[in-house]
This record gives sequence, C-alpha cells and structure tokens, in this order.
Amino acid sequence: MTTRSSKSVGVFAALVLILVPAPLPAAQPQAAISASTPRSLADVLEEVTPAVVNIAVRSRTPTETNPLYNDPFFRRYFNLPEQPQQRLSAGSGVIVDADKGYILTNHHVVADAGEIAVTLKDRRRFTAELVGSDEATDIALLKIDADKLTALSFGDSGALRVGDSVVAIGNPFGLGQTVTSGIVSALGRGGINVEGYEDFIQTDASINPGNSGGALVTADGLLVGINTAIIAPTGGNVGIGFAVPIAMASAVMGQLVEHGEVRRGRIGISAQDLTPDLAEALSIEEISGAVVGSVEQNSPAAQGGLQAGDVITAVNNRKITGSADLRNRVGLAPIGSEIEIEYRRDRDRKTVTMRIEPEEAIAKSDAMPARLEGAEFQDAAGNVVVSSIKDGSAAARSGLRTGDVIVAVNRRPIATVAELAAALKHAGGTIALDLFRGGAKLFLVIR
Repeated sequence: MTTRSSKSVGVFAALVLILVPAPLPAAQPQAAISASTPRSLADVLEEVTPAVVNIAVRSRTPTETNPLYNDPFFRRYFNLPEQPQQRLSAGSGVIVDADKGYILTNHHVVADAGEIAVTLKDRRRFTAELVGSDEATDIALLKIDADKLTALSFGDSGALRVGDSVVAIGNPFGLGQTVTSGIVSALGRGGINVEGYEDFIQTDASINPGNSGGALVTADGLLVGINTAIIAPTGGNVGIGFAVPIAMASAVMGQLVEHGEVRRGRIGISAQDLTPDLAEALSIEEISGAVVGSVEQNSPAAQGGLQAGDVITAVNNRKITGSADLRNRVGLAPIGSEIEIEYRRDRDRKTVTMRIEPEEAIAKSDAMPARLEGAEFQDAAGNVVVSSIKDGSAAARSGLRTGDVIVAVNRRPIATVAELAAALKHAGGTIALDLFRGGAKLFLVIR
C-alpha cells in the first residue's frame, strides 16, 4: 500500500508539474522601461519653449502717410491723431543667458527700433535694451531685467549633418508661439544676404514671417541656429528656411557684449574657392578650401609665411568649405586673438598660428561718384574690395555686391581705393568695372 501510494503521489506530482503553466516573466522595474523608451518631443519642448520669446518693435521711423494728413484742417475734420502712427512689427527671440537676461534675435527685427517689448511664454512683458546689432550677420542682442528666466544651451552647429532632425520655434504672423519640425536640408548656404557674412543652415521646418529671431533646436533641445530668412515666392512657407548657425551668432554675441558692435579683423590675404580644376593643377587631394591669391606685405599672413597658391583647408582644426567660409572665420575672430591655419603647399601639409589685426580704414561712398553711393571700399592685397553696400542704394542697384574685388576701371588697372577714386573721377559717362566675384571674372557696366 505504501509503495503504491507513493507511486500514485509521484505520478500526480508529475502531472501537476506538466499542467501548471510556466510563471510569467518578472515585471521590469519602471526605471528600466523609462530608460529604454524614446523620449517624446513634447517632453523636450516643455523645457525649451519657455526660452523663446515674442518681440514687438515700435519703429523710430513713422509710416508713410498721405500729404493731406499734414494739413491741420484735414486732420481735425477726420479726427486724426496729431502725429503719424509709428510702424509696428513683430518677431521672435531666444533667451541665451538667464542670469544676465540676454536675448538673441535678428538685426532686421529690431532695426531702427524706438521701443522693444519682449513677452515671455508665461505672458510676462518687459521693455528690452538693445545691447548691440550687426547687420552683416543679421544678429542682434537684447537685454531684459527679469528673474526666473529659462535659457537654451548651445549645441554644436558645426557638427550638424544633412538629415538631422530640427525644430523651429517662433511667432509666425504674430499668432503666438508656434513649433514646427523638419530636418537639416543643407549646410553652408550662401547668396541669401549678398551683403553680409553667410553660412546658413537650410531646413524644411516651416518658417514664416514673424519666426525671424526664433530658435532652431535639435531633437534633444540644444540651440543650433537663429531663424533668419525664408524663400517665399507666394508670401508663405515653401519648405526652404534659413538659420544663422549658433557658432556664428555666439561669436557676434561675444563682441556685442564687449564692444556694442562687431569689430572685424583680417590676416591680409585675398582668396578664392578651391575648384576641382585648381585642385588637379595644384596636385592636391582636397575637394574644399580657399586658394590664396595674394598676400599683403607685413601682414599677419606674410609674417606667418603664407604665399600665393597655398590652399587653406582648416581654421582652428575645423575644415573650411571655401573663401566665404574663410572670410567668416577670420572676420568674426576677435581682434588680437590668434587663429591656427592649416594649409597645403604642393604636397606638404603645414600649420601656422597668426594674430588677427583690425581692418584698414575704409573709404566711404562720399568720396565716390553718386552712382556708387552706399558702397564702402577697402584696400586688400593690391586690389580693392567692396567691404559693404547699403541695401537699396545706388551701388546696390548698379549690381555691385559685397566681396567684389575690383581690379580695373575702364580697362585701367587699379590697386588702391585712392586709385579707384581717381579712375572713377575721370571715367566720364559710362563706368566699366573689371572685377572678381566668387572666383569668377565679371565685367560690370554702370551708366
């Protein structure tokens, strides 16, 4: 009996072991699930959006009015105000220093501002002080006196790649804070603001009027650009927007804090883009860089040993894409600071450190004919460079562009601003300029 009972119990136990389902896997700790779950963009935006502000500007320049408005009787009859209404405009800005109340925005947002009002996401409103502004990069810096501010951390705009996810935050059409998403469509774009320093990030994140000065951030909430421009043939977004890289905006900000303006430097060279044909002729493997065209005597470049024909490939250990990129890096480096330049000469790779020196005195348009009014010229390596052009000026309408290198007037070679002024004085009715633009030779006729 005992033996049979033992066998029966054993069989029953075996059946129980077979029929009882296997235990469920132990539940994962909540922390482990959270760590493996992708973070929602909404979580990032909760932290980021309080740093993006709305900016309202009252311009110093009154709006254009009908001449009848200046008639006192007409004004009284129609109960018009005594002074013409001032122009109001709206834009966006980004808090970048919570302790000091610094806000980055666009120059064109606050240009000619008489009063600047900043509204935070929590609806607090402050009058802002304009610390400084730089038209060439379209960057301005504001300051407000406020506590409990949220600032964005800077990302590395130089490490962006085409296809990276980005988010644009701003105040389109004055609607209030709006968030749009997209990707980096292209890098190093130029030709948008022909008068300035350009290295734009292009994105398909929707950017519309009013987004100017807003934030372009990565998917993890780091600030990589200040939204500045769109291509909008129909007046709205078509998926092509541009932002100033935060590396450039940060360099401008540093100078605006220190000087209230950007003081640009130079090393004393002229340069052009490295093309495949030039690379083949110079027997180098690089596909991007800037070819030194000439070197000024006693300049930092001359003292550093640079020669015509050298190919500059990197500045401060970062590759450059061409002559415009080189101009940006040098022009925005603080005067008196040192930069490291890597270049190729024949098959040798060389590195030299040189100090940035201030730009030479600039000849303004008052020394030039009326047809070139609005342009400023500068001596550079045995040539004359157009250093800036005022938007809408006679010089701009003539087709002249910032960065043009003028080598002759009516086939008469010139090497200095003084020679340019003298040649223009005797040019007569039609002015024919021989110039280089982006490495290409052009012939510009000004009547």
